[in-house]
Amino acid sequence: MSNECKKCLLYEAGEKVTSGEIEAYINTLPQDIKADNDTFLNRISFCKRCDYLISGMCRKCGCYVEVRARIKSNNCPDVNNRKW
Repeated sequence: MSNECKKCLLYEAGEKVTSGEIEAYINTLPQDIKADNDTFLNRISFCKRCDYLISGMCRKCGCYVEVRARIKSNNCPDVNNRKW
């Protein structure tokens, strides 16, 4: 049995290929739809403490949290207990 923590972001989980692909995708997004860096970091800080986070993905909606948090029009998918 592995004792690895899965409550982390992709790059922290050692998923470097996927993390790089996600980062490359985010870099292709138009600047006007991206949340500013402070908003992004605030959102990610909530995601990192959320029980639905596992290996960079939200178990509530299936998204990669770095992508969801980077798009300014998005909200936390936990409609009953929104964190951001």
